[in-house]
Amino acid sequence: MNFKKEPFFDGNSEWEDLGGGVSRQFVGYNSQVMMVIVKFEKDAIGALHQHFHSQITYVASGKFEVTVDQETKILHQGDGFFAQPNIFHGVKCLESGQLIDAFTPFREDFLKG
Repeated sequence: MNFKKEPFFDGNSEWEDLGGGVSRQFVGYNSQVMMVIVKFEKDAIGALHQHFHSQITYVASGKFEVTVDQETKILHQGDGFFAQPNIFHGVKCLESGQLIDAFTPFREDFLKG
C-alpha cells in the first residue's frame, strides 16, 4: 500500500471527478487517518450511505442539507458534523461549496488500484 508521504499540501493536487457535480482532492493519509476535500456543484448529492469509518466533516464553503442518523439540518460555512461508524449520512448541496472530510481509519476504498 502506498501512502501519501509528503508533509505539506499546496492545493495543487489533482481533482478526481466523481460525477454528478462532485469531485475530490486528497490532502493526506496513512493507515490511521485520511483528509479529503470534496467539491460540490449546486444540487449535487452525496448519497445516503454508511461505512465502518469514523468521519468528521467541516463545511469550508457553501450551504448543505445534511442528514446524519435520520436527523437533517442545514449547514453553512464554519459548521460541521460527526458520523459515527455504520451510521447513515449524506448531503445535498444547496449552494456550491466544499466539505473537508477526515476519516479514521483511512478510506482504502477511495484509492485506485
